[in-house]
Amino acid sequence: MDGLDDLNSIDVMDKPDRGAEGDRPVYPWKRAKKVAAMLSFSGKNYHGMQRNPGDNIHTIEDELMSALSKSGAIDPEWEKVPQKAFFSRASRTDKGVSAARMTVSLKMLPDKSLVEEINSFLPTDIRLQALVRATGNFNCQTHADGRTYLYLLPTFAFSPCEEVVTEGWRCGPDTIMCVNKVLKEFVGSHFYHNFTSGKLPMEPSSRRFIQEFEAGKPFEREGVEWCVIRVTGQSFMLHQIRKMIGLGVAIVRGHTGLHTLQAAWDKYRIDIPKAPGLGLMLDTIHYDRYNKRYWEEGQHDKLDWAEQEVEVEKFKEEFIFSDMVRTELEEKSMLNWMLEVLPMHTFTQKPFNNDEKDKEPLD
Repeated sequence: MDGLDDLNSIDVMDKPDRGAEGDRPVYPWKRAKKVAAMLSFSGKNYHGMQRNPGDNIHTIEDELMSALSKSGAIDPEWEKVPQKAFFSRASRTDKGVSAARMTVSLKMLPDKSLVEEINSFLPTDIRLQALVRATGNFNCQTHADGRTYLYLLPTFAFSPCEEVVTEGWRCGPDTIMCVNKVLKEFVGSHFYHNFTSGKLPMEPSSRRFIQEFEAGKPFEREGVEWCVIRVTGQSFMLHQIRKMIGLGVAIVRGHTGLHTLQAAWDKYRIDIPKAPGLGLMLDTIHYDRYNKRYWEEGQHDKLDWAEQEVEVEKFKEEFIFSDMVRTELEEKSMLNWMLEVLPMHTFTQKPFNNDEKDKEPLD
């Protein structure tokens, strides 16, 4: 440099504004908190709730995590690695099974205003209904007290087996009372090894407590009479509810008697008929103990989704029940099951063999 003029010609860079965090970039998800998210979905076009290996398997979780990422509710890196968000689902659902009030828990931005933004990235058959701040250790699966499922079926499923099955069949004055007399026998704590696969008699893990199992008042739609069966229990195993429905229908129709139900909880091997999956829907996850501890003490909001009742019922009608009715009328899954599958079952009691543990029973 030859002089002052040369020195003055040098451009001096302004000192960068490092802010409170120095020169590190701002990380918005440091505000992430544990939340309980409630969503409704129609499972018709999906391979269940939970993610599965393979790019061609479309699940509810895939859509949900993508929407959370696109909306900015979670770090984009968490979309493919949900464990980083401490993601958990309250219940698994099989392919095609729908849910009215599924609960998931995860760390995300706890802004309730994000609900509308997240829904803008979800397909119309999946709706995020609510976000609620939860305790830091909340896990939607382990904190659940119970789960309620609904099963929609045409009432001709209750017709006596000696009659010709038609869609014009209607319940008599005492039909539902007789149905509920059978379903009530399931209530209580029993071993359900015959109602799933991969279980041997008296395995502790096959013991389940059923709190409610009841058929509701019949109603007519599209020229067919229908009924909704409600079942509530602490937890359920694979195919358990469909087999409970299947055996209940078999007893009501006269294919077998209550003695088969009693034997199914014992040491014998019995092939229990599995009712079609079309009518099954997860309705509610119950958090009574959590609410008693944290809501009654004023620490957190209640997890009962009462404020979303209208929207949930609207979704059930538009996307779940209406599709079940339409699909049943088109495909006649219950009618075909009654005519082709149910008569195959003899309900014969056989000894269990250890090598049968991993075999899938007759449908």
